[in-house]
Amino acid sequence: MSTALTLTTSDTPDGTRVLAAVGEIDLSNAADFGAALDAAVRPDGDPLVVDLTEVEYLDSAGLAVLFPHAERIALVASPLLEPLLTISGLADLTTVRSG
Repeated sequence: MSTALTLTTSDTPDGTRVLAAVGEIDLSNAADFGAALDAAVRPDGDPLVVDLTEVEYLDSAGLAVLFPHAERIALVASPLLEPLLTISGLADLTTVRSG
């Protein structure tokens, strides 16, 4: 059974694309998260903002999905996830903002 995760892609008025995740990202739904990232990333445009402020849990499978996109994303994370993004090294590869 897949863990509850809601993914929403939208564009802000200034044209920034945002992928917002709500719930938990783990092995059971990391492929869905990856597919949403693949669909939302603009290879030739501004970085995709990945809003993780409503993510309550992120395991290594979810982290692994983010790494290949590090050059084309910017992360907004809750205080709960910020240490994980730093320890994993992802914060060294992309922008991580507090949300």
